Amino acid sequence: MASLDQTHGLTIRTEIHPFDTTTLTDKAFLTGAPGTPARIAAELRLPGDLDRYPAVILNHGSGGVTANVDYWARQLHAIGVAAFLVDCFTGRGIAETVTDQTRLGALTMIIDAYRALDHLAGHRNIDPNRIALMGFSKGGFATIYAAMTRFQKMYGPTKAKFAAYIPFYPACSTRYLEDEITVDAPIRIFHGSADDYVPVDPCRKYVARLRAAGRNVELTEFPGAHHVFDNPLYMPFVDVANPLVAGFCEREERAPGEIINVATGKPFTWSDPCVRHKATVGYDPAATAQSIEMLKLFLATIFKVAV
Repeated sequence: MASLDQTHGLTIRTEIHPFDTTTLTDKAFLTGAPGTPARIAAELRLPGDLDRYPAVILNHGSGGVTANVDYWARQLHAIGVAAFLVDCFTGRGIAETVTDQTRLGALTMIIDAYRALDHLAGHRNIDPNRIALMGFSKGGFATIYAAMTRFQKMYGPTKAKFAAYIPFYPACSTRYLEDEITVDAPIRIFHGSADDYVPVDPCRKYVARLRAAGRNVELTEFPGAHHVFDNPLYMPFVDVANPLVAGFCEREERAPGEIINVATGKPFTWSDPCVRHKATVGYDPAATAQSIEMLKLFLATIFKVAV
């Protein structure tokens, strides 16, 4: 068997792993109501099969497991880190949620991440103490809020803890009850300042609240970068077809499961005037390169791997 150095970061072994999870509406998630059993799958890409490796669970966005998820898996392999590419959609008969976010509530993807961690922690080639969660857009939302202590108490993993939470361009426009109380693990957010799909300003405000609460969190903004700035297929820019864009709607959970549109004082709906129907995605090579270097240095520190 070739050593990792001889493979130049190529995947030595790929495995497909089905695992059990639960599907809930967002309200059911927030109130602890029972959901529907579901079975989804993930692709595990191992940089070797003779040792135990650190791993990153990759949580996709509204378009499913697209080119940027594959791209990051390759970057992780270059530093000897396994990648677990979770597909939250296919097992549920969903292709995308870009045009209808109610096909799968983003909060359900938090449960998927917890169950993925429990599943991956028992793998013979994975170090359960060195597993991070990384997500993009809708998956970035799931990643940042997966760190909430409230949600971990309700649904959280039982076999391991995430070593870090790494959301890329997440939505932060909903203020949840107790969302400033998070588990003791670093949060590193990457976002574009020109994002007109999932705006960065709500994340600035959330980060300020988390820091005031003493959390280990950092937000890196890339000037001029658009949504999904790390997908080389979106070049130069692409207008998203028929999106539902709620990132400009300020929302607040005022009682468990009750999400209020702050502007109207009424329960939020996807037909509210603040919901937009136009957005842009675009590749930014400079922002991508910088985020790669920053992420590799961060993982080198928490995973103790060479970059």
